[in-house]
Amino acid sequence: MIRFSIATVTYNAASTIARTLQSVYAQTYEAVDHIIVDGCSTDGTMTEIQRYVERNTDQRHPHNIVLIREPDDGLYDAMNKAIAQAKGDYIVFLNAGDKFHDDDVLSSIAQQLKSYNQSRFPAVVYGETDLVDYEGRFLRHRRLEAPERLSSRSFLSGMLVCHQSFYARTDLAKITPYNLRYHFSADYDWCLRILSQAERRDLRIHNTHLTLTDYLAEGLTTANHRRSLLERLRIMAHHFGWPRAIAAHAWFVVRAAVKH
Repeated sequence: MIRFSIATVTYNAASTIARTLQSVYAQTYEAVDHIIVDGCSTDGTMTEIQRYVERNTDQRHPHNIVLIREPDDGLYDAMNKAIAQAKGDYIVFLNAGDKFHDDDVLSSIAQQLKSYNQSRFPAVVYGETDLVDYEGRFLRHRRLEAPERLSSRSFLSGMLVCHQSFYARTDLAKITPYNLRYHFSADYDWCLRILSQAERRDLRIHNTHLTLTDYLAEGLTTANHRRSLLERLRIMAHHFGWPRAIAAHAWFVVRAAVKH
């Protein structure tokens, strides 16, 4: 039975964490590890987490919850801690305010993967994303749609697959931690490196053709948009060279101007 590790990183997220926890709690799929990494929140975040833990124990098939509460060196350091704890076949990050698109997301993915031999599971499983506001209300479909076929080169066009709809094989994630030199776009770099690992090993990438995640629109990257773009330019240049990186970002500017 395919097992999923769901990683949730929090810090002072009392206003949004309950929606995320309820989303994991409601998943109909049984083989779930939920890794929660809290950076010593000082608001009501831990109260919400403890309520969730108590409710989970009352389920007929409770999820396995791993709770880490300690200081960290930022978001991506905390995410690396989650990777270190992951024991499932796949890991996906569902942070405070994000939620699964529906209660059967994990069941649907597991059903699609039944045809694969475990030793040849796809390196990445991916899908579409909707954007929601702080109340969890639908805003719009994500502007960048997931490509029919995903590769590392796809990311020359930007973050075509939302990080929260990008399920990485855990064995690949463990040897590809987030690069802590990056503060706003390490997820872009991480996805690129996971895809590069897949290509070197000749592993498949699986498109679910499903909307997997409702993503809180105002995340760290959105709140630091300019610095994130500059960091992404550096990452793109590292992977593809400066000429391609500059050409791609020039196109981003044109695309944004046309859109408005």
